[in-house]
Amino acid sequence: MGVWQRYQLRLRRKRLRFRAFRRRRELRPVTNRTADIARGDILVVAVLRNERVRLPYFLRYYRDLGASHFLIVDNASDDGSREWLEAQKDVSLWSATSSYRSARYGADWVNWLLMRYGRGHWILAVDVDEFFVYPFCDTRPIGALTDWLDTCGVRSFPAMVVDMYPKGAVGSVPYREGADPFEIANHFDSGNYTISKNERYGNLWIQGGPRARTMFAERPHEAPSLNKIPLVKWRWGCCFVSSTHMLLPRGLNLAYDEWGGEKPSGCLLHAKFLSTLEAKVEEELERREHFANSREYVAYAEQLRDGANLWCKWSEKYINWRQLEILGLMSKGNWA
Repeated sequence: MGVWQRYQLRLRRKRLRFRAFRRRRELRPVTNRTADIARGDILVVAVLRNERVRLPYFLRYYRDLGASHFLIVDNASDDGSREWLEAQKDVSLWSATSSYRSARYGADWVNWLLMRYGRGHWILAVDVDEFFVYPFCDTRPIGALTDWLDTCGVRSFPAMVVDMYPKGAVGSVPYREGADPFEIANHFDSGNYTISKNERYGNLWIQGGPRARTMFAERPHEAPSLNKIPLVKWRWGCCFVSSTHMLLPRGLNLAYDEWGGEKPSGCLLHAKFLSTLEAKVEEELERREHFANSREYVAYAEQLRDGANLWCKWSEKYINWRQLEILGLMSKGNWA
């Protein structure tokens, strides 16, 4: 990049961090247990609204991976999410009643919490329907991965979003609180993905999967982006630019090898397509707080009207992370 482009990105980073500083006033502490965070703890940060039925499995999953503390923003839930989270001893909780969209879809709130509490920690920024899978996750805690990344001097770890769905109609099997969502949504697209490079920020741009195949078949360029960088060793100057799709400083986005794809990477198993989707779509279409006037949720509503069956004869049944590596959706790189 040229000097002018680097200067523009530095200025962009300063503006985003100042914006997050200003938005801190929108966060009201419900229960702040950040004094319990120890050096070396791995932190999970999330923004949610009305996800009570998902929360028990979400927290259990990341606790089992080795996460130590959760920094969560509740955006005006009225289904008991806030009350349930308040009782969890490893959760620090803030309430925000202001617009999710005006906070850059929660990124301003996340940036502020990480500016305040994330420095020096590995942080995992995810949605409550995203479940991080990395090489050897069935036998090694996430701390083993971050220790290895520290040893290698690597500060960020990318993950591709893999949309999971059931065989049959999305709402045919009710999802019960605390259940493993992948006992229901246990299929995914093994191919059907496109990759390009964002020249400005340096990150990869991935689209495809069942949403592009069914909901955006006529306009694939509008399909949701599937590239994320959820795991980051947070420092003072870091900030998320667009959700967790890209960060600044720009070097954090260069988490791939242009010549061979041998750098390690993971996946985020996306458990959105469950029986809970219909109620969520109705709520979000009324609120219109998501990206592009909730374009994704409009597509979800159309699909639900048509029966919402994402399965096809090329769908693959999920087994484990090794299967994802064989299919080329993630890599263990040189981590042995």
